[in-house]
Amino acid sequence: MEIWIIIFIVLVVIVASGVKIISQSRAYVVERLGAYHRTLQTGLHYVIPFVERIANVVSLKEIVKDFAPQPVITKDNVTMQIDTVVYFQITDPKLYTYGVDNPISAIENLTATTLRNIIGELELDETLTSRDVINTKMRSILDEATDPWGIKVNRVEVKNILPPRDIQEAMEKQMRAERERREAILKAEGEKKAAILIAEGEKESTILRADAKREAQIREAEGEAEAIIKIQEATAQGLRLLKEAKADDSVLKLKSYEAMVEVANGQATKIIVPSELQNLATIGTTINEMIDKKK
Repeated sequence: MEIWIIIFIVLVVIVASGVKIISQSRAYVVERLGAYHRTLQTGLHYVIPFVERIANVVSLKEIVKDFAPQPVITKDNVTMQIDTVVYFQITDPKLYTYGVDNPISAIENLTATTLRNIIGELELDETLTSRDVINTKMRSILDEATDPWGIKVNRVEVKNILPPRDIQEAMEKQMRAERERREAILKAEGEKKAAILIAEGEKESTILRADAKREAQIREAEGEAEAIIKIQEATAQGLRLLKEAKADDSVLKLKSYEAMVEVANGQATKIIVPSELQNLATIGTTINEMIDKKK
């Protein structure tokens, strides 16, 4: 009785071992009697014990592989080290399982040979400045070559390009010289702009000073002209008043005498006396002499 119980338990364990729950982003490749039978996707499945077996468990996620630097030779015979990063995804678990032995190693070797072929067609300067071209060509070639393996290459990136040390030093010197040249150009352009700004400032200052001087002269001339006009207007007004007051010759002579007094009090070294005043002075002298004789 106990033997039958043990046999039953063993049978239950064997039957239960065939139940498989497959998680998301995974696939099981199942063989029946040594030959490929089916591919199990996400969900609950049953594998017949002793008849079927799981040959491979495949991840359907995108896989990233960083391959070691590879020595490559450029068209101008410069040896450099280049390492690449390949992003790929398994699209057919059956082909991935039976298409090639050790698919990761196959991709690595294929990447190295493809990289050598592409770099061999480029010179050093082109290699350093054509990363996008190299990436595009490698992705296209690798994607086509890995189709029979059930692999889809999504992207290939050249991570580092390491030229020989002497070439690196020469490139650094070239870059330093280029930076110094650009610095000298920028400095010269700055000095040129500064000189232009200074000259323009001096020009504007000179123009402003000339405009100010001209404006001052115009104002001064206008002031003098206005003063002369005012004096002439005052003189005319005085003459009108005298004419309206009907002043006789004696008043006019008195005004002339007052004007001569003001002239005499000035700084003039020569005084021209009108004939009327001379006659007046002669008359005054004659009267004084007659008074003295009577006394």
